[in-house]
Amino acid sequence: MAISPLLGLSILLLEDEVFFRKRLAAFLVREGAEVTAVATVAAARQALASMVFDAAVLDVNLPDGRGTSLLMEKLFPPTTNVIVMTAEGGVAGAVEAVRAGAADYLVKPFDLDELPVRLAQARRTRQARRAAEFRRGQEGELVFGESLAGVREQLAKITAADRRLTGYLPPVLIEGETGTGKTAIARWIHRNGPRADEALVELNCSALLDSLAESELFGHERGAFTDAKAARIGLMEAADGGTLFLDELPSLAAGLQAKLLTAIEDHMLRRVGASRAIPVDARIIAATNADLAGLVAAGKFREDLLHRLDLFRVRLPALRERGQDILVLAEELLARVSRRYGLKPPVIPAEGRARLLAYRWPGNVRELAHEIERAIVFGGERGLMFSHLVGSGLVGSPPGPNGHWFRPDFSFPESGFSLEAAIDQIVDRALQQVDGNASAAARLLGVSRDVVRYRIKGTREKDISGE
Repeated sequence: MAISPLLGLSILLLEDEVFFRKRLAAFLVREGAEVTAVATVAAARQALASMVFDAAVLDVNLPDGRGTSLLMEKLFPPTTNVIVMTAEGGVAGAVEAVRAGAADYLVKPFDLDELPVRLAQARRTRQARRAAEFRRGQEGELVFGESLAGVREQLAKITAADRRLTGYLPPVLIEGETGTGKTAIARWIHRNGPRADEALVELNCSALLDSLAESELFGHERGAFTDAKAARIGLMEAADGGTLFLDELPSLAAGLQAKLLTAIEDHMLRRVGASRAIPVDARIIAATNADLAGLVAAGKFREDLLHRLDLFRVRLPALRERGQDILVLAEELLARVSRRYGLKPPVIPAEGRARLLAYRWPGNVRELAHEIERAIVFGGERGLMFSHLVGSGLVGSPPGPNGHWFRPDFSFPESGFSLEAAIDQIVDRALQQVDGNASAAARLLGVSRDVVRYRIKGTREKDISGE
């Protein structure tokens, strides 16, 4: 049995004709909506002053004015979808109402079953607008290569299973170091699955401020907190019917992890400040560069959430583990970047190719893409040699015995060595690798975020004092 698109929604119904109002209200209630039915514009204003509605169905001509005046007065928040009802001769007024912010209009008499369809369409449009705020730049095709043959086979099985399902899609967990292409894999799954025509909403969890994280993910009602002047849907609701990609998942606070678990299990969410839950069907794809099992053991991640997400797991190898595919990927990136700059792709001579293969690529595919772009802009005419990748200290050198990160030929200078300065350099390098994100840098270093922040603060104070 299909779930009604009106299930759990609160709807304001403004209609003065008694029989039709009762009939329409009864229909909406049967469909699972909570209905506030009024007969006058004044009563509607009073209801809007004390309540926030997910949708409103307004007649145009009322005893004390026009229902569309509520739109003109901007009494509806952006989260309320308004449908205008009009008699056959009032289409022009209905079109004017749409220009004033109504989502759609219906000409009376109409089939009652058409109303849920129109409201569902309006909700989809609102979700698309919210999702567009977070849409990333232009995507290129994913380059798999031989090293990702197993990953490609996994993805093909996941999308094939998705197409056989008629309801909720199971979550996917993507593991891999920073820069290995987890976002690209998430986009591939969405683009090649049954929800390709629906919204893909991407959220970097580490970028969320703790004070706003719950509101950003689940939305809020008007007045839920000091700055909540209007109701707003969250990103999970914006992804309803589509896909929600949660990057750097372990950055979510414990309380938010619990609420996410409930939303995934029950397929319902509750906006901040709301008294009721609403249904949501968002396919969850989560990504992490950390060992979630290790975080669970350390008490830093919820075990029940890990078990809920860890159904379809995809692990991406680091770029240094991909062998000759580094060159395949480099050539593809070279072609893309050259097209973007309107240039003929330069060649990568044998010496440059050898350096690409020898380098350790701590920043993985992201670092490779940046190196390719820099080389094209600053030295493409003479061929791409990548000379600076040789002997580049801690990052560029081959690993030492047992996989140590320092050079095997390193020896302490006779003049002495500053351990504090070395720690600051390591922390600074970790911050560079994750674009300045303290939480992500702390995970790379295996320390708390406070340690990283202490080092950042100390470095700044030294800069100011001139030490």
